Formats: sequence, structure tokens, C-alpha cells
Amino acid sequence: MKLTDFVVSDAIIPELNVTTKEEAIRTMVASLKNAGSISAEDEEGIVSAILKREELGSTGIGNGVAVPHTKHSSVENLTAAVALSTEGVDFASLDGEDVYILFLLISPLDRPGDHLRGLENISRHLRNQKFCNFLRQSKNVKDIIELLNEADSNQLD
Repeated sequence: MKLTDFVVSDAIIPELNVTTKEEAIRTMVASLKNAGSISAEDEEGIVSAILKREELGSTGIGNGVAVPHTKHSSVENLTAAVALSTEGVDFASLDGEDVYILFLLISPLDRPGDHLRGLENISRHLRNQKFCNFLRQSKNVKDIIELLNEADSNQLD
């Protein structure tokens, strides 16, 4: 499984201009709706499901990274958006630091294995400091897509 298999290129946000966790989640879910990956009717339900997941514990995993996620009946395939914030978002992260890199993942309800593989794939790349540094330096969607392709082909190890 590759990042480019489930990251929706039209839902990449190179300049996320929000300050709160909820604004970040709403903006990223809206980007998936605008890209045609989720329907407008399901948008609020997905936002609510992700916010409910956040109540269990922040998906701000530290080192300036967050991976908000949920399973939802409205998606048929693993679907993700990527957003970068230059100012940082208060995500109530485990290390208390702001978040600059966000991957939002939505999985089908009936495929928990895909959900786990998607999260593992994202977190494996986010543990690579070179990947995170290059991602934070990306200025546009094209740069981010190129970086995801390089990560998929293990050019950053």
C-alpha cells in the first residue's frame, strides 16, 4: 500500500490557515468533499466522527504531526487528505507542541485491516525526519505529490 493509493491529490492543502483542531478537521474534510471523495450529505457526520475520536485522545502524535482519522460507512475505499500549516495548529498534541503536518484518514467501516495499514503507512513515513522536513518545505500541491511519490518508492530512506 502506497500513500499515493489513498491520498486524494485534489484534497491536498499546502497552506492550511486555521488555528484550532476543529477548524483543521473541518477544512480537511471539506477538501475531500470538494475533491468529490465524499458527499456533501456525509460531510458533517464525518467531521463529528473524527471529533468524537479526538475526545478519546488527541491524534496529535508529537513532532509537529497529527493523523486525525475515523471509519465511516460513506466511504468505499481508504481516503486521505494532507494539509500543511506554517503557523502551527493547537491540536492538544501529546508533546504539547503545535502541529504543522496533518494527514486525515477515513476508512470504510467493514475494512478495519485497511484502516490499520493506512495508519501504519502514514506513521512510518512521518517517523522519517527527512520526509517531514521536505514536507514542511513544500510550497504547493505539485511539490507534495512529488514527495509522496518519492516516499512510496523509498527514495527518502
